[in-house]
Amino acid sequence: MARKRKRHPSDTAPPAGKEVRQFVVVSYDIPDDRRRGKVCRLLKDFGERVQYSVFECRLRPRELARLQERLRPLLVPKEDDVRFYRLCEACRRKAEAWSTKQRRDWERAIVV
Repeated sequence: MARKRKRHPSDTAPPAGKEVRQFVVVSYDIPDDRRRGKVCRLLKDFGERVQYSVFECRLRPRELARLQERLRPLLVPKEDDVRFYRLCEACRRKAEAWSTKQRRDWERAIVV
């Protein structure tokens, strides 16, 4: 009788390029104007600015890792505060936005 092979997490992982995108809210409080500007420009490559220092992003795990890699050298840890809030799909649907601003349709969004 053949033994069942133990499943490895990579057995069920989606193929490369088919990873599930996760909704991530990035907020920051950076007192230095120059660093804050650099952080803002970087975040614009990954998501949509929804408030002065808040971005909404729809990222694959690798994209989030790349964002964090590129962001880390721009920060001064003792002065700057950057937060990443990962929201599951159910939580994202429950979020309320009291605004008249038009929001991006995340179902059709493409991150390059």
